[in-house]
Order: sequence, then structure tokens, then C-alpha cells
Amino acid sequence: MKRIALLLLLLVHVAAWAQIDVSRIDIVRDKWGVPHIFAPTDEEVAYGLAWATGEDDFKTAQELLLSVRGKLGEVNGKDGAVLDFMYYVLDVDHVVEEQYETAFSPKFKKVLGYYADGLNAYAAAFPKEVLHKDLFPVTGKDLVKSYSLTSALLANIYIDIQKIFGGFIADYEGSLPDGSNAFAFSSKKTTDGKAYLIVNSHQPLEGLFSWYEVHVCSKEGWNFLGGTFPGGAAPFLGTNENLGWANTLNHPDFCDVYKLQMHPKDKLKYKFDDGWETLEPYVAKVKVKVGFVKIPIKKTFYRSKYGPTIKNKDGYYSLRFPAGLDIRAPEQTYKMNKARNYGEFMDAYRMQAHPCTNLIYADREDNIYYISNGLFPKRNPKYDWFNVLPGNTSETLWKPEYYPLDSLPQYLNPKSGYLFNCNNTPFDATGPGENLNPYDFNPTFNFDLEDNNRSIRAQELIAQYDRVSYEDVKRIKFDNIFNQEIFTSGCENLIMLTELDPTKYPDIADAIAVAKDWNRVADVDNKEAALLFFAFYEIAEGMTERAVQYECNAFYEEEYVAAMRAAKKHMMKHFGSLRVPLGDVQKLVRGDKELPVGGGPDVLGAVMTGPYKDGMRKTLVGDSYIMMCRYNKAGVEIETIHSYGASAKPDSPHYTDQMELFVSKGFKPMTLDKQTIYTNAESITHPGPKK
Repeated sequence: MKRIALLLLLLVHVAAWAQIDVSRIDIVRDKWGVPHIFAPTDEEVAYGLAWATGEDDFKTAQELLLSVRGKLGEVNGKDGAVLDFMYYVLDVDHVVEEQYETAFSPKFKKVLGYYADGLNAYAAAFPKEVLHKDLFPVTGKDLVKSYSLTSALLANIYIDIQKIFGGFIADYEGSLPDGSNAFAFSSKKTTDGKAYLIVNSHQPLEGLFSWYEVHVCSKEGWNFLGGTFPGGAAPFLGTNENLGWANTLNHPDFCDVYKLQMHPKDKLKYKFDDGWETLEPYVAKVKVKVGFVKIPIKKTFYRSKYGPTIKNKDGYYSLRFPAGLDIRAPEQTYKMNKARNYGEFMDAYRMQAHPCTNLIYADREDNIYYISNGLFPKRNPKYDWFNVLPGNTSETLWKPEYYPLDSLPQYLNPKSGYLFNCNNTPFDATGPGENLNPYDFNPTFNFDLEDNNRSIRAQELIAQYDRVSYEDVKRIKFDNIFNQEIFTSGCENLIMLTELDPTKYPDIADAIAVAKDWNRVADVDNKEAALLFFAFYEIAEGMTERAVQYECNAFYEEEYVAAMRAAKKHMMKHFGSLRVPLGDVQKLVRGDKELPVGGGPDVLGAVMTGPYKDGMRKTLVGDSYIMMCRYNKAGVEIETIHSYGASAKPDSPHYTDQMELFVSKGFKPMTLDKQTIYTNAESITHPGPKK
């Protein structure tokens, strides 16, 4: 029946497909299997990109679309259901349905439509790969819903939801990590007179928010190589022939939480100024796969004048966040892709459709730029916007009118010749004497004021050089050392483990001795790091449960002791020693390939791991897709590396073919030059089943 339904789908879409001459669309794969999509128009490129995505990772491309249909729980069980409910809580469907027709240019709606058609065509051609019979056909509107959900997650809205719900969202294992690095160097700081850009986002290595490397090229000026999530209709970061950028997550106040004052007798009435308003309920119905059974779950959420509203044991809480009020982010990204110089790039960026993230930029004209971006409403300064707000007054109901871009922390061409961000404060981004003063910015923005190990270490390493070479920059990027002065909660917890008193805890005195011997290096051959990391992950579980990702001093000494005891027990059980090379414990794994990997939480060569087999841990999040660019007047030189390979399908030769290069800290050369790509092509195909 499933195959018949999808064949009917093919017939439904045959008219649209017939209008697309797939012979005009080339999917050119290089020796690493990376798809380079060439077509006359942007729309045709989008269609080809969708088809190539299907060939490489159709499963992941479907998953976010399933969540915006409320059906991911039927496929992925509990974790999928949590994302389904997240979509309903954020009320994405309501906002996109209201705005879609007027939010985008006709051209970009065609790009979205063609991308959706490409996915539909792939689904019709390969019905056995379809995860749910009711998913297809998808539309451009569905794509925007998935973008909007992603934008809200990037803005960390799930943390406030988690706090309101308690344990419900805390169980979700697929949330986005708090990590990424980005660097830009101008010719003032480089030995070869070129500008450098380092793109180094720390994402999950697999799944919804993992990186997919693509190159898109049309005759309409779209020529961009970079990373997107499977299912994205354009690269999110990377470079064209003139300029490029990287993104990192930032953590200002992107969401306001209100407690409503409910009527003492009249259900669903809440006070607002001198009157009473009525909550509008809506029901989320989700099915959760448990074994062979799909269990229906129903939850009721609400809309108030402030926004989506959740009821818990303490009352009704509303959320208001810019990421939920503007859906234009995908078109801004598309326009950034096509910018030819700094001026055009900033014209696109001034759309202010991206609700969050830091951006680091470089170009062939030797410009470097950094902005800690966000949409910040004009909030009433008499209220404490970082805490729960009174939900009974129009004084706290801000309008979707935001401070202009020039109000935000940003740097252009600093004298030091470099800019960076490692999810640290935007007020430590360049050389001494040039950093911005946080007190010059609106306090309701609530920008971070803290550094972390990566940012401290980056400054320390860059300061060693009057000018950096390209190889120097690579060494900086892959550094695996914890600085002597560490201020972040995560690494502070690591250091607390080294400061336990062995005379007070004789049963773990030997483990404490190992911790004290640790030289704070996380290379594969380090024999002390593994014990510390096992203890750290015990602490990290407590951080997740308490939703204290950004809080320091969150634990008591006895909790550090318990973590060290657990780590000792684990090491002795599985490895028979407390001193084991980190590479024997920490692995990069895909399929039947398993390689030792260095790195750790909050080092520049970031690695965050989860349980594997035989007591080992495998990389889940961290360094995954890395791009290195060098710009000058002649153009751009590009190197990239992916943690696994270009395809997520186990039968592909490109499923694991970059792993050895990745763990050795190597790169593969890439190019935007069409002739070179065709000359060296591994294959040249068109969208459609192979004959």
C-alpha cells in the first residue's frame, strides 16, 4: 500500500516535474562525493540540491519536516515526540500560515517551491526510503516551518520551555550544543598578506542539525560552497568567490517569560491592564512509537496576547520571542549567499531577519567583520527582563519593532588584524585596547560578559604571533589545551575535580592523584584526561537535569566526589587502570569504522562524547564540518573537512572516507571553479532515478 500511495504521489506531481528539464541540472560529485549543483537558474539549482540531499541523507532531510507535521514521534519515539511538541509549543504553524504569502519575494518562493518539488520527486522515485506515508508531498511553506523551528532552537528558546515544563523537555537528547569557533584575520595579521576565515561550528555529527557540505552554482550569480543542514534549501555558512562567513551561537536575552494573572473564578481569563482577556486553547496531538505500538498523547497549549502559553502546576506562563514573530530568515541567508562584496552583504544583513547568532566575516577586499547579532525589541527599562515578567500589563507587551543593526556589538577591520568568537562575550573579540565596552549597550539586551576556555586560549595563542601563517592558524584551531584560568561552568567543574582533598576521601585518593597529575592537555596519548572526562560527564548529566547550562558553582563538593567515584569504578571495570590513553577511550565512530580521537569539552578542538561500547565513549558533538578560506584580490583558496563523509548512507563509498583525514587534522582542497570541478569529477548525473 505504501508503494501504491507514493506512485499516486508521482502521478500527482508529474505535471510539475514535467516542467523541469532535469537535463539542465548537473549534479557533479568530486572525489569525496561532495555534490556541486550546476543549473541555469537558482530555482533549478534548488531542485538539484534537494535531489542530491535525497541521495546522500534523505532520512535526516525528512525528520525536521516530520516534526512540523507532528509525526516525528511516530518514527523516532520519545525524542521525536519532544520535538513534535516543541513545534506546537512554539506555535510555529500559526505564525507561518499568517505570514508566508507576504513575507518572501516571488523569486525566493519559487526557490523554495522547486526545492520542495525536488524532495517530492525523490520520495516518489524511492518510496522505500520514505519514513512516513503521510509526509509527502511537502511544500515551500513546510520548509519555512522547519526553518522557523530551527531558528527558535538556535535562539535557545527551548531552555525557557524546559524550565517551565520541568522534566518534560529535559528528556530531549537532540537539542543544539552550546559551542562553535570562528576566526577572521586580515592582511595586517597574516604572513602572506591574505585574509583568512575559519568556519568551525560545533554541531551534532549526525542527525537533524548535522552539517551537509554542498556547492550551488547558477548562471544568476549564485556560486556558494558551505554547510547546510540536510533539508536546507541554501547553505547556511561558507564562502562564495568573493566573501564568506561563519556563525557561532550567542546567548543574550532572546526570550521573555510572563506569568499570567488568572481570574479567580472564570477559567482561561487573565488580567490585562484594567480588563480581562481570554486564552485561546489549541490541542497538540502526537503519537509516540514505543516498540511496535504508537501511543497517542494529547496536550493543550494556549495563546495569549504575549504569545504561546503553557500551563504547569504553578499557573500559566507565556513566551514572547522575536524568533517566533519573523519568518524571513531563509531568504536573508539566500541573499547573503549571493552578495558580491561587503556592501551587498550588509544590505542583505540589514534585513534583520536572523533572530540570533554571532557572525564572523572575511572577503577578498581584506575586510573582516564581527557582529553579535540578534533581534532586540524596545523593552520598557523599568522591568527586569532577565527574570519572569508580570503578564497582566501592556507595559511588558513589546511590539515587534527592533533596535537597528548599528545598535549591536560589532567590529569592522580592527587595527589588531583579527576577530574571533568562541561563544564568549562579544566584548572580547579582538586585540587589547580595541574591545567594546559592554556599558555602551542597552542593558535589556543582556549580552554575555563571560569568557570561556576556548576564548581565553584563543587570545593567548594569537598573542604569541606578530603575524600568523596559515599553518599557525590551523594549530590554533586544533589546540587541545585547557588554560590555567578557566571561568566557564563546564570547565570549572573539571578543575573542581582536580582540587579534591585525597586525605578527606581516601577511597578515591588514587583517582584524585591522577587528576592532580593531569597537564590539562586532551590529546589522544594523554593518560590522565580520560578519568577527568568520565567524571565530567557525570557532572554534565546533572547540569542538563537542572537546566544550568550557563550557571557556575552549581554543585556541592559531595557531587564532585560522587562523580569521581563513578569515574574510578568505570575505568577500573572497563580498562583496569586509571591511566589510559584518551584515544583508547574516546572514539570517532561510524558504521564499523572506529578511530581514536583527541579533544574535549571547551577546548578549541572541541569533542563532546556519549556512551559507546565496552566502556568507551564516541563523539556526538563538536568539530564536524570545518572550512578554511584564504582571500586576496585574485579570489579564494578553500580547504574543508567533514567528520565522516559526504553521504549518510552506509552503502556509499563516501560514508566514512574523510574520517582518517579528520582525526589527523587534515583537510581536502575544494574549489568554486566550474571547469576544474567538471575536469576532476567522479560522476556527473541529473536528478532522477538512474537508468
